[in-house]
Amino acid sequence: MTLTLALNYSSRWEITEAMKKAATLALKGQLRPEDIDPAMVSTLMATNGIPDPELLIRTSGEHRISNFLLWQIAYTELYFSDVNWPDFDKEEFYSAILSYQQRERRFGKISEQLAS
Repeated sequence: MTLTLALNYSSRWEITEAMKKAATLALKGQLRPEDIDPAMVSTLMATNGIPDPELLIRTSGEHRISNFLLWQIAYTELYFSDVNWPDFDKEEFYSAILSYQQRERRFGKISEQLAS
């Protein structure tokens, strides 16, 4: 398991900085439009080298992402808890894990595609 803390983090900032890097590489002739794909963009992100999360737990009864890992959570399972962060205990964490274990991870596919 990888635990990553994002302090003073902003997805909009991260994506903007990645695009600045891409533009700089393009101006230097080191990047062509056809070279740009999701994997390449990921290498420009501040989170490069950190695995995309499999589960995102949002506490406090909020049902929004709030500018958090917008690029990285494309295939992340989301779990929303009404419990506030300071009170999020072992039992709440187990509930989130149990919920996650009951999900079918398809990564953009449908169930039938996974079976074949």
